[in-house]
Amino acid sequence: MELIGEIIVSVLLVVGGFFGFVGSYGLVKLPDQMTRLHAPTKSATLGVGAVLIASLVWFPLEHGQLTWHELLITLFLFLTAPVTGNIVAKANLHMNWHPDDIPAPEPGKTWSTFGDPAHENLPRQ
Repeated sequence: MELIGEIIVSVLLVVGGFFGFVGSYGLVKLPDQMTRLHAPTKSATLGVGAVLIASLVWFPLEHGQLTWHELLITLFLFLTAPVTGNIVAKANLHMNWHPDDIPAPEPGKTWSTFGDPAHENLPRQ
């Protein structure tokens, strides 16, 4: 059973390292801010999650003691990363895009980010 646990932990660590590498590589190599945003919020989050789950599996196998710290960190990470990505995307929209540059929403509706009438007369940068 100990060998199987070590194999599981090793696989999770390799998967976590791979996702971390892919996220870092995407952050450097993707062409613009909106595509670079997906690399750390998706791949790196999965990488850190896999490492934390490996730690969650390793402690009961090695020390015989169940710890919940890693599970709580994983849940916090999976809950906060999408919110952070959304905030960064909205900041990018407000800093670099004009409402006329984005695709038109459904008739009679506006985009929530540009829903404020004060934004309609913004000068183009």
